[in-house]
Amino acid sequence: MKIVGVAACTVGIAHTYIAQEKLENAAKAAGYEAHIETQGTIGIENELTQKQINEADVVILAIDVKISGMERFEGKKVVKVPTEVAIKSPNKLIGTLSSQVQQVHG
Repeated sequence: MKIVGVAACTVGIAHTYIAQEKLENAAKAAGYEAHIETQGTIGIENELTQKQINEADVVILAIDVKISGMERFEGKKVVKVPTEVAIKSPNKLIGTLSSQVQQVHG
């Protein structure tokens, strides 16, 4: 499974980057490929390419604030959660996504 996403918290510092790291590590541990863009106080980092978005099975938005570029995800399966969920339960979140995607593609 290929996962892309965006992490953005209200302050745009700590939780943004912690959510990114937790999601990428949980996906890797489950055997998936993940690319998580961050939108924080210093702008957009690890910006997703259109190719990554096109190839993704699911989009995770671990966000507490409005983000830029939402239109890029039109037509994709999008799961929106608070950054707190991505930080506290990343493995559970990835597992839930995996079962949802398998049901769609099963």
